[in-house]
Amino acid sequence: MARERGLDLVEVAPQERPPVCRIMDFGKFKYEQKKKQQESRKKQHVIHVKEIRLRPKTDKHDIEIKTKRAWSFLDEGHKVQISMNFRGREMAHRELAYEIMKKIAAGLGEVGKVERPPSMDGRRMIMILMRKPGMAVKTKGAKPPKEKGKGSESAKAAKAAQKTESPQVAQKTESSPADP
Repeated sequence: MARERGLDLVEVAPQERPPVCRIMDFGKFKYEQKKKQQESRKKQHVIHVKEIRLRPKTDKHDIEIKTKRAWSFLDEGHKVQISMNFRGREMAHRELAYEIMKKIAAGLGEVGKVERPPSMDGRRMIMILMRKPGMAVKTKGAKPPKEKGKGSESAKAAKAAQKTESPQVAQKTESSPADP
């Protein structure tokens, strides 16, 4: 009967009694199975662990930049491992590194939470952060909110002053060569 239709007789459940068979186009069936599998793989989100490396002597501004990068990783749905590497005498001041780690965790408190608190692993202190549950995953390039401080206000004031001074400076330079 299957040959008459140009189809295949496929045994679907051989362990059943009696065995279950279907008349179908086996090639088409395999193709559809492969497409369903590919589609399910597309919908999966793989969580990667991104690492940010620091040293106890890392400057404040550098730590801020690395914190912003960690923010974007957490926004994308990844976990972030912050590792602080120690050299020589730096091992004697682990408490300073612990304080830096706590500040970083506090700065990322809006988007992430500490999965594994800072702990020593040989000459490295490691802390792992994960995205807070229930937060929507942002697209790539997400930026943390800008901090409002004296830096942003002074930049705005400098731009405003520059706009007002520009025409006056241009007038003075035009009149000065004509005087002599």
